[in-house]
Amino acid sequence: MNAPLTRAQIYEESENVGRNPSANATIGDVIAARYDRRDFLKGGLGVAAIAATVSPLAILAASQAQADIPSRFKFTEIEAGVDANHHVAEGYDADVLIRWGDPVLPGAPPFDPLKQSTAAQKRQFGYNNDYLGYIPMPGAKNPSRHGLLVVNHEYTNEELMFPGLGRQDRKEVGFAGMTKELVDIEMAAHGGSVLEIVRERAQWRVMSGSKFARRIHADTPMEISGPAAGHPRLQTTADPTGHKVFGMVNNCAGGVTPWGTWLTCEENFHGYFSGKLPDAHPEARNYKRYGVPGNAFAWGKWHERFDVSKEPHEANRFGWVVEIDPFDSAPMPIKRTALGRNKHEGAAGLINKDGRYVIYMGDDERFDYVYRFVSRDKVNRTNRRANRDLLDHGTLSVARYDADGSVDWLPLICGEGPLTAAKGFNEQADVLIETRRAADLLGATKMDRPEDVEANPKTNNVYVILTFNDRRKPEQVDAANPRANSRFGHIIEMTPPDGDHAAIRFTWNILLKCGDPSIAAVGAKFSPDTTRNGWFGMPDNLAVDNEGRLWIATDGNSASKTGRADGIWGVETEGPLRGTSKHFFRVPVGAEMCGPYFTPDDETLFVAVQHPGEADEDDPKAEPATFEKPATRWPDFKPNMPPRPSIIAITRKGGGKIAS
Repeated sequence: MNAPLTRAQIYEESENVGRNPSANATIGDVIAARYDRRDFLKGGLGVAAIAATVSPLAILAASQAQADIPSRFKFTEIEAGVDANHHVAEGYDADVLIRWGDPVLPGAPPFDPLKQSTAAQKRQFGYNNDYLGYIPMPGAKNPSRHGLLVVNHEYTNEELMFPGLGRQDRKEVGFAGMTKELVDIEMAAHGGSVLEIVRERAQWRVMSGSKFARRIHADTPMEISGPAAGHPRLQTTADPTGHKVFGMVNNCAGGVTPWGTWLTCEENFHGYFSGKLPDAHPEARNYKRYGVPGNAFAWGKWHERFDVSKEPHEANRFGWVVEIDPFDSAPMPIKRTALGRNKHEGAAGLINKDGRYVIYMGDDERFDYVYRFVSRDKVNRTNRRANRDLLDHGTLSVARYDADGSVDWLPLICGEGPLTAAKGFNEQADVLIETRRAADLLGATKMDRPEDVEANPKTNNVYVILTFNDRRKPEQVDAANPRANSRFGHIIEMTPPDGDHAAIRFTWNILLKCGDPSIAAVGAKFSPDTTRNGWFGMPDNLAVDNEGRLWIATDGNSASKTGRADGIWGVETEGPLRGTSKHFFRVPVGAEMCGPYFTPDDETLFVAVQHPGEADEDDPKAEPATFEKPATRWPDFKPNMPPRPSIIAITRKGGGKIAS
């Protein structure tokens, strides 16, 4: 029997199938051509790199001079490490707001891990909370203390959710012990939640019985809109119109629009499909590029729409950005096809100087791309309903990073350049359904797992989070630049000309190369003022607070890989301290840090703790984590309660702004 696989390893296997086959330049190729010319001037090489090129006396003098420069992040840094609990900087409270299984809708039963049901889970808080967005309540006396919290529920860890399940076997689809009843429960645990929350005195609470409370799951009816809506490649037996679909899956990061809607992004949708499509099938090439079927979940055993041999178009109905109005449950959630189909990490945006809306997106897979959408029409700032179809019309582009420090945005428009019928693109719907292949043909730059991409509205700089790429070959880089077998990721900063986010060409530079800067072989790049607790690896998501400061959340740190848990770090982006990072919050063992989001007054930082108690997949000696024996029982720490993904509200003791 083959060695058992974790869920993450199953996704790794499917990435081998779906990874980018094009000959486009990798981001490592481009960085190799220009990193040494710009980086020192832009804010600090890694400690080892500086030591090799600058005298010790010069380093000492520079450090003494910078010691007098005040940090914009005014908190006492926490110790990096790994243990069973979460930790926050001194002087702050980190309170659990809601946990998996807690009531969301009226009639939800108290959570009982031994008596779970589909009906209960559809009314309870879902699993693996990821993206968070806070939307102030219209007319609230204090908009920073009363609003709606929108939450993505990305995926499920069945081995931690249900008793009696072991690790996956390579030959199985999902867990061997899964039943239809358990599959239906986990389908209900996917999707999203809308919570009305209020801060009374020092603490936040979820308002029970709220008319806005909502659970969205894998059976929630949704509309398909935009250029691909109704296309034959989206038509199925259950929906011959190609306009309706049930559910959203693997919703990772997202965004909140200025008109108060929630954008939630389907990422690793390929893992929910099983079965086999004949090589001669018209969708075979398309599905191979996306790694479909991914065989990570057993849904296709009991729900034929997730078996590609029985419903070959269903997978084309996933991998989209979904827009949801949290204030009005009457209209269905809408999958906006104009924003393209891929493994969306996020969809953060801003109003451009010309009034149009611009959204940045990353396709979270090794060697895939960074995208931008610019709306055709301007945002209506006075009538939110007038923006209902704004995201159905606009231009989707993909980024090419050039060695001269420029970024070119290449429009993905049917009929232009190679995107013609001769290449299989007969209309714009084909370009959007096969966004990856279209980007391949345009010559976009292959990236190291692009995740969150967001603009800082204070500076107009755009930050691209690149988590890692351990499949980069040595011949793709040189000794001076980001790494072959890049295990710790890096962060790129882009600047639009004159603050115009719709411009065809930007400039770019590297803000950070992540990892331990004290190990020369790692090749990390932080400011020398970063302490031993301040560096991090595997950046994933970001938040920009209302003072324009950058906060980074990580995914992949562990005792075996970095000696520290995932968490939140504040990163200086301006001035002499640029590239200095400070450790603010860390998660319990096995967990991932997700969803950092600030209230408008910066007095609360909401964060999501995902899959606590998971095994350290990088440690070959680690025992498998199960319902019966998790790595931690956070946050309840009760022997009869499994670990529970949860949202935490971080506030300053005695009140005041975070880190100010």
